[in-house]
Amino acid sequence: MTQGMREDGSPSMAGDTYHRVEMRHLRYLVAIADAGTFTHAAERMFVTQPTLSQQIRRLEEIIGTPLLDRRREGVRLTDAGAVLLEESRTVLSLIEHGVRRSRQAAGLGRPRLQFVIPPQLPEGLAAGTAARLWSVAAMAGVDVTWLEAPEGAGFSLISQRRADAALGWVRSDRVVLPDPLDFMSLGEFEPEVWIPARAGIGEGGVIRLAELADMDVLHGPRRASPVTYDAWLEVLRSVRPDFEFTDPPPLRHSLSVALAFAATAERLTSVLTGPLWAAGDQAAGTRPQSGGPDGMVRVRLDGRPLIATAAIAWSTDLSRHLQQVLFDTADSAPVTATC
Repeated sequence: MTQGMREDGSPSMAGDTYHRVEMRHLRYLVAIADAGTFTHAAERMFVTQPTLSQQIRRLEEIIGTPLLDRRREGVRLTDAGAVLLEESRTVLSLIEHGVRRSRQAAGLGRPRLQFVIPPQLPEGLAAGTAARLWSVAAMAGVDVTWLEAPEGAGFSLISQRRADAALGWVRSDRVVLPDPLDFMSLGEFEPEVWIPARAGIGEGGVIRLAELADMDVLHGPRRASPVTYDAWLEVLRSVRPDFEFTDPPPLRHSLSVALAFAATAERLTSVLTGPLWAAGDQAAGTRPQSGGPDGMVRVRLDGRPLIATAAIAWSTDLSRHLQQVLFDTADSAPVTATC
C-alpha cells in the first residue's frame, strides 16, 4: 500500500482516503442503490440530479474506482460499489443508532424500537407477535418502527445495527445465538407434508421419515429460510446420507404450484412446506387427510422430527426498558397455528 506524508511528517496510508469521504457521499450512494436511477434518488434526497452525479463522481475519485455502471435503464453497482454500499448501510445505521441512544439518555423524545418481521413466516405467528408487541410497547411509552428484511436475512440486521430486534427461526437443537444477541423462544412449529395419493403409504395419515426421504421432496428455496432448510436437510440425511431437496425454479413460494408439480411428476414427489403449525397442535392433525388438490394427500411425520423454534432476538446493548418490552411480548405471546 502506498504511503504518503502528512504535513507534520507522520506517515499517511493511501492519502488518508477515508478522511475525505463524507456522510453525504454514503447517503447518496445508498439512495441511488435503493432508487435505481439518479433521477429518482435526487428526488428522494431533495437535491438536483447534476449535484448528485457530481458527488458520486467525487466519491469514485476518492475511492479510486468506479462504483456504478451507468446504463440507459438505470444504474448497477460494480463489485466495489456493492462492498461500499454494504459498509455504508452499516455506518449510517450505527450513527443513527448512536444518536437515538444519546437522545434517549438525555431524556429527549420517546424511546423507539426498530423491529423486523421477515417474509415467509406463518401468518398467525407474524400477526400475533406484531399485535402483542404494539400493545406492550404502547403501554410502555415506546414507539415501534417496522422494518422490511430481505429473504434469508435472519437476525443479521441486528448484528449490523440496522435493527434492534427481529422475529425469526432458531435451531431447535442449537439455540445459542452469536454475541451480541439474546433471544426468547415463542414456541415450536412444524411443516405440512403432502404426498401423492398413488404412493400407497401414509396409513392413518402418518408416514415415517425414511419413507419421506425415499421420495423427491420439494422444499425451498434455501434463501427463504436458511435456518429451517439446513436443519431439515440434516435430519433427512440422517436416514438417507445422499438426500437433496428438489427445488425446480418455477415453484417460487406457491404451495398450489408445488402440489401440481408433485402430482404430475414421474417419480413419487412430496411437498414439504416451511414451518406452519404449532408443534402438536390438534388443528393440524384434524384437518382433512385425503382428497387434497391434484391428487395429493396431507400426512404427518411420525414422531414430528422436523421442528423449528420461533424466537424474538435482540441486541444485548439495548436499554433495559426496551429489552423489557421484548421480554414481555415474548412471554405473553400465544403460540398459534396458521392456515
